[in-house]
Amino acid sequence: MDGWNYFNYFTEIEEYFWKKRGAHLLVSPLDWAIMEAWQRAGVPLEAVLKGIDRAFESYGRSRRGVGKPLKSLAYCTDAVLEAAEEQLEAAAGKAPTSKKAPQKETFSRDELKKYFQRNVAKLKQTGETRQNLPVGLAAPLAEIARSLEALTTLLDTPGTLDLEDLERRLTVLDEKTQALLTSHAPEELMLKVRRELDGQLATYRRKMKAEQLALVEKQYLQKRLLEEFGLPRLSLFYLS
Repeated sequence: MDGWNYFNYFTEIEEYFWKKRGAHLLVSPLDWAIMEAWQRAGVPLEAVLKGIDRAFESYGRSRRGVGKPLKSLAYCTDAVLEAAEEQLEAAAGKAPTSKKAPQKETFSRDELKKYFQRNVAKLKQTGETRQNLPVGLAAPLAEIARSLEALTTLLDTPGTLDLEDLERRLTVLDEKTQALLTSHAPEELMLKVRRELDGQLATYRRKMKAEQLALVEKQYLQKRLLEEFGLPRLSLFYLS
């Protein structure tokens, strides 16, 4: 997965799932958490799409599939992981592929600058004006905003932009933000989000392996905390 497909991982899965369902509906917070869990676990896009195909075929043959659309990506989790394991086994023992010729940059410098500027503005706005911000969060958020501003200077360097290294730096800032929110969020808010999550996972919990379930729960919690405080994801995977 290089180039356009790589950084549009979520968009491609979302659109493929819409097409399979035959309905263009908003993807739920749980579905987003599942996609993020796959991305964090390094599940290739090809394996995700193959797993979705298999899940729809299986669902269509089941009693539940009669006249009822498949509602969530949660139903696809086993099939996706199975497809990923098959792809990994098929690749084992094969000689590494030769490096491809350099491709043109996935994003324009202007796109990246605007994306960084939007996220800096959101970080500053939350830290300076949000009324329900927990005590102790404003200063660290301002520091993260400054770090993101400093990264903007990399966009003016000559030569091909190293998106892989840029993504690493953004991931570090994302992880710092998530750690801050998790440690500072009020207990009542954490309880509210946990209840939401349990309600959405109730139907699918038995279908997921323990490690997969833990990753989905973590991603869901992170996503909802960001939403509660109006904070952005900084990774290039969210640019589109």
